[in-house]
Amino acid sequence: MPYRRPPSVQARLDARRDQVLEAAVRLLSREGYGGCSVAAIAAEAGISTGSVYQSFAGKSELAAALFRTLVARELDAVAAATRRPGGASQRVAAAVETFAYRALQAPRRAFALLAEPADAAVDAERLVFRRAFRDVYARQIAAGVASGELPAQSPELTAAALVGAIAEALVGPLADGDAAPGDVIPGLITFTLRALGGHDAADA
Repeated sequence: MPYRRPPSVQARLDARRDQVLEAAVRLLSREGYGGCSVAAIAAEAGISTGSVYQSFAGKSELAAALFRTLVARELDAVAAATRRPGGASQRVAAAVETFAYRALQAPRRAFALLAEPADAAVDAERLVFRRAFRDVYARQIAAGVASGELPAQSPELTAAALVGAIAEALVGPLADGDAAPGDVIPGLITFTLRALGGHDAADA
């Protein structure tokens, strides 16, 4: 019979893992992936380096878990934005606005998640989550096409193009670190609505 940890032991291990991840979140938000060595994360968490390795097998596993933790939060926020009232194009625009606003509010962290060179395990997670964001947009686009609100198109292709374009458009402002949402987001929304085949007030 395989060994099973007592619940009290597992609870302590889970709490330590959460402690490490939250310390890594704080460090990434200040210094990016370049500052997230295992030793630095341990110091931020107030524990020994060995304690970090009790929760994660190595730096790659920790970096990937850190990425998943943060981007899952962003994905949840974007998905929630698509549940707002309105047509399909407005829901996609709301999702883009939410994604961009949250990124611009934490530019160092967002740049690290979107574009900073990182471990290969992080690059693999980036691909997984790009598809997840694509799927959020694609569901709304498909609904708009089905209702006749949007012209016929491939929802997955349009959504993938939006994910890539929005991320690329944000890299420069995030690298600068001081871009105001009001200087960036209206243009992204106009672009999004045009890409969907709709119109924006700027087109009037």
